[in-house]
Amino acid sequence: MTMPAIQFTLASIDLFERPVQLRLPFRFGVVTLRECPQAFARVRIRLPDGRESIGAAAEMMVPKWFDKNLALSNEDNFAQLRDVLQQAREAYLSDSSPASAFGHFARHYDAHQAACAARGHNPLLAHYGPALIDRAILDALCRLQLVSFYQAMQANLPGIDSQHGLWRDLDIDRFLTTLAPADAIEARHTVGLVDAITAADLTHPVNDGLPETLEQVISRYGHRYYKLKVSGDLTLDIERLSAIAAVLDRAAAPYWVTLDGNEQYESAEQVGELLTRMRNTARLQRLMASILFIEQPINRHHALEADFRDEALGLPVIIDESDATLDTYLAARARGYRGVSSKTCKGIYKSVLNAARCAHWNARLAQPGHFILSAEDLTTQAGLAVQQDLALVNLLGITHVERNGHHYVNGMAALPKAEQGAFLQAHPDLYSASDQTVRLAIRDGRIALGSLACPGFASAAHPDFDAMQAMPSIAVT
Repeated sequence: MTMPAIQFTLASIDLFERPVQLRLPFRFGVVTLRECPQAFARVRIRLPDGRESIGAAAEMMVPKWFDKNLALSNEDNFAQLRDVLQQAREAYLSDSSPASAFGHFARHYDAHQAACAARGHNPLLAHYGPALIDRAILDALCRLQLVSFYQAMQANLPGIDSQHGLWRDLDIDRFLTTLAPADAIEARHTVGLVDAITAADLTHPVNDGLPETLEQVISRYGHRYYKLKVSGDLTLDIERLSAIAAVLDRAAAPYWVTLDGNEQYESAEQVGELLTRMRNTARLQRLMASILFIEQPINRHHALEADFRDEALGLPVIIDESDATLDTYLAARARGYRGVSSKTCKGIYKSVLNAARCAHWNARLAQPGHFILSAEDLTTQAGLAVQQDLALVNLLGITHVERNGHHYVNGMAALPKAEQGAFLQAHPDLYSASDQTVRLAIRDGRIALGSLACPGFASAAHPDFDAMQAMPSIAVT
C-alpha cells in the first residue's frame, strides 16, 4: 500500500571522510588500489511541525573508476569526488522549500549535472554527490517514520513520481509493491587481475590469517558465485582463466561466474574472439558453461557504438561504467546490451528505475530474466556502505551480489572499538568478530540480511562522526 510522500526541508548536510588502508592490492582496469578515503554524509531533515531526524550514508572514493583519465593522479580523482559532493550539498541546501525525498533529488538533477559538466566532471562522476546525499536523506526519513528501508520503498514513501518523463510508461507504484526482499543473498567473489590463485602465486604474502588466494577464499567462505576480471589481452586472459578454472572445477557442486572486461576490449568482435577461444579450450569447458553475463567489456566512450544485437555471442552483455545518466540504459538496450549494473554510488533512484524497466520489458517479452539488473560492488566497506548497498539490491530481487570490500580490507579493524561493537550488536547476523575485529560474515557463500529490516536505511547503528575528519573544501578554479 502506497504511503503519502512526506514533505520536509533539509536543515543541514555535513560531509566527512576517513582513510581506508587495503590489506591486499586490488587492480581493476588501469589502477592498482592500495588505499583511499571513504566519504560520509550526515543529513538532518525537518518536518513542518518542527520534528527532526538525522540520517547517514557512506561510500568509498575510488580513483580511476568515475574518471579514468590517466593524466589525473589519485589525488586529483579524490578532489573530483569531494567537489561533486560539495556541489550536491550546496544544491540541496539552496532550496529551503519542503519536498519529498525523491523531490529533493529530482528538483536538482538537471542543474547539478550541468554545474558539474561546467567544472569538467562527467555525468557518472556527477552522480556520486546526489547518490550519497539521497541515501542519507532516506535514512533520516525512515528513522523519523520508524519504518525500514524495505517498507518505505514498497510503499513509495520517498514519493517517486510516476509522471516523470523518463518513466511515464512504467507503473512505479505497482512495481514497488511487488518487491519482496529475501533473508540472505549469495556473495559473488571478485578475482582481480593481480590476485593470487594458489599459494604458488604469492610473492609477498601478508600472513595476517585472512585469505590471500582464491583457494583460501573458497575454503573460508564457501562461495558459489565469482566475478573474474579479464584484461583484453586474449592470450593472457585464456591462461589466467584456465588457472582459475583449475581451482573452481574442483568443486562437485555447480558454480557460476561473470566476466568483467573493465573497458579493456576494443570491440564486440574482440569479445566474440575471447569467447570463441574459451569454447575451444578444453580446460575452460565447465567455466564457459557457468558464465551468466559479461560486464562492460568496451571503453565507456565507445561502448554505445558497439553492436551487441547479434546473438552470436551467446551471452548477455551489460553496461556498468557506461551507465552515465538516467536514460543511458535505454540507449544501451537499443545497441543490444541486455543489462545494467546497480551500484549505490550511481544512485538508488537510478537502480529502482532500471529494475522497473527490466521487469516491464521482460513482462512484455514473456521472458523472465532476459533483461538483467546486476549487483556490482565498488569496494563497499563494513558499516553503512555495505549495508545500504545490500539492502538495495536485495529489495530489487537480485539473488547474488559482487562483494570484495571485505577481502581487500581487514574489516572494521581501523575503526573505534565502540563503533565496531555498535554495528556488531545491531547486526549480529551480518557481522562476526574474529582476531579482535568485526567483519562481514559470509557463511556457505551467503550473507544473512535479516537485521537490515530495521528502522532506517538498513542500519540500526551510525558511525562515530567524532572520529572522522571534516571533508576538506575544494576551491573553485
